[in-house]
Amino acid sequence: MAEAGNILSLEHRAVKCRQKIVRMVRSGGAGHLGGALSCIDVVAALYFNIMRHDPGNPGLAGRDRFVLSAGHKCMALYAALAEAGYYDESLLDTYGKLNTKLPGHPDMHKLPGVEANTGALGHGLSIAVGMALGLRLDGGGARVFALLGDGELPEGSNWEAASAASHYKLDNLTAIVDWNGLQISGATKDVMNMEPIGRRFAAFGWACKEIDGNDMGDIVGALSALPFKKRKPSLIVARTVKAKGVSFAEGKLAYHYWKPKSDELEQAEQELAEAEQRIEAALQGRDA
Repeated sequence: MAEAGNILSLEHRAVKCRQKIVRMVRSGGAGHLGGALSCIDVVAALYFNIMRHDPGNPGLAGRDRFVLSAGHKCMALYAALAEAGYYDESLLDTYGKLNTKLPGHPDMHKLPGVEANTGALGHGLSIAVGMALGLRLDGGGARVFALLGDGELPEGSNWEAASAASHYKLDNLTAIVDWNGLQISGATKDVMNMEPIGRRFAAFGWACKEIDGNDMGDIVGALSALPFKKRKPSLIVARTVKAKGVSFAEGKLAYHYWKPKSDELEQAEQELAEAEQRIEAALQGRDA
């Protein structure tokens, strides 16, 4: 189990990333807030505890790869890359502006640290399978992590990729499903019910685990145990809350894509500032 101090430090990273997400919404006037906030704990754990990567050398040959299949959640990726030092944080204030390097879906040709252009839902896992195959041939031990949304699972290409990953025994591949239960047109169980997600992937030959995707201890515990089985790809079903961290938005479909009123924006910023202060006080107490 991960040490409590390390978990607290990762929670600090996550709340700072949440602040960056809201900062981008302020800049652009709108954004896919809900999914970015629901998955950011997982993304923070990957970038600040699990993955091998180097902000000073984004093309490091032996790096682990992160593929954001649900590309509309890009503010989570942008926030983590900024927090890690891949680019100057001032770029956050260009989100939603003409010629920004932070477009509404990730573009690997515009921003260092982005591994693939994504956003056409259902494509990211296929890209990740190809990466994992290539990296295994290289023999360097690099891993691939693909983050999917539960709302994109009905896309058939996901299941072709799931079959291929199992067939080729890609235990250097981990798929993580951000299972917040909501998509743009309603509850995922009503739009197209894909539950039980873990059992569906297990039927394709994956080793699966379900966690609380907003509990940092649970996240790190699962990610540290990879691969769950040798010669099998791993799946983590991360149960999350849409818009986690902003009280008035949590679990509400209306915040899938958010065009904030000024008072809402100020409240979100205030809540996250207070959350950061609480964690910083706990960190200071730990170090005293």
